[in-house]
Amino acid sequence: MPAHSRTDERAAEPSEAPARDRFETIVPWYQARVLEALDSQTAATLDEADLESLIYSILQRIETIPDAPSIAGAHAALATRLVDEMRGLGPLGPLLRDPDVSDIMVNGLQSVYVEKLGRLSKVNAQFRDFDHLTHIAQRIAQNAGRRIDELSPMCDARLDDGSRVNIIAPPLAIDGAAISIRRFRQGGFTIPELARGGSMHPGMAAFLEVATKARLNIVVSGGTGSGKTTLLNALSGFIGFEERVVTLEDAAELNLLQPHVVRLESRPPSSEGVGEIPMRDLLKNALRMRPDRIVVGEVRGPEALDALQAMNTGHPGSMFTIHANNPRDTMSRLEYLVMMETGEMPLAAIRNQIVSAVDLIVQAARFRDGKRRVIAITDVVGLEGNVPVLEDIWSYDPSDGRFASSGARPSFTDRVEEEGLGAQLKASLGRPGSTVLGSQP
Repeated sequence: MPAHSRTDERAAEPSEAPARDRFETIVPWYQARVLEALDSQTAATLDEADLESLIYSILQRIETIPDAPSIAGAHAALATRLVDEMRGLGPLGPLLRDPDVSDIMVNGLQSVYVEKLGRLSKVNAQFRDFDHLTHIAQRIAQNAGRRIDELSPMCDARLDDGSRVNIIAPPLAIDGAAISIRRFRQGGFTIPELARGGSMHPGMAAFLEVATKARLNIVVSGGTGSGKTTLLNALSGFIGFEERVVTLEDAAELNLLQPHVVRLESRPPSSEGVGEIPMRDLLKNALRMRPDRIVVGEVRGPEALDALQAMNTGHPGSMFTIHANNPRDTMSRLEYLVMMETGEMPLAAIRNQIVSAVDLIVQAARFRDGKRRVIAITDVVGLEGNVPVLEDIWSYDPSDGRFASSGARPSFTDRVEEEGLGAQLKASLGRPGSTVLGSQP
């Protein structure tokens, strides 16, 4: 049997595989016959690579059957595809193996888009019929311990590689199941890597290192797809390996490298409407677990109050992300979320709670060219009367593509100096008004 691999398949497919439409038509024909020839008990014990090799050899025998559709040298590609159909995500398999694809969006039966290297484009990935699409959606949900059907038509889940998945199925999705997959780089990015890639100035990277090591409470803010989770994960790289960290997420995406990490994930209600474990309950439980830091994937509801109280009561250095377009909006969003929970709590008390808890806002944004940048690092100075005072330490001007340091002395300088990081803080602030191009040569 010729040796082959997924790399071989990618190299051979453009020149040797049949036209895509024809390739899709022969997949079910060969799949049915491969399943007949496979010993299901033996197949269940094989990993994907060994199963692919076994299917490859079976395809060679099946091709000799009279009237069998010609594979025309695409044995490796077809073997890979059949493994995807049996255990993976069918036509989405090749997209998930492409390291440059960051988002996959299935908009029903024959409409699949990807974001690749910052650009959105339609791809020629097709499902055979609505049952095929539904089967793939149900497999994703089942593998994550969730369900997707008419009674539970919405689902948040994650793939084995950590990718985040959202599924919305009929009858809510009229044209067939809609699947959105947000992929994350294996191993994540570090803050220095983000700086080298032009997402921030090296001085910003140095400043964030100091802020994290000095145990400042940090909120990472940004719109959808701005890179908040990537940035939060990168910031966690500066947390000491001796610290106990508890992470809380709706769908686990963070990948902290520290050895003492407890990962918690909320649970949606069952189809009977029972069994839900919301983020707020997880957060309350986390406070009893003796964490040095608490990292919340995203604050979007009543857990905002608990997160702020945790920051205020013995868990410095905690972090979370939130949806907001700028630092001022971040403050307003936190006020709104706390108001939703407390009802009668005076605005002045809410603002005092927020200002006491949050030291720093790190604002991320995604630009039209697909690039993601940190556009502001903002000091939450305090209250002036009843108005929160914010001051940018670093900022990005999209009109000229430059990062700039304000050179201002942060309000938390004394705390940083107490941690022995005063010299590093001073070096990271830069000269007032100093600028550097935001893009790489």
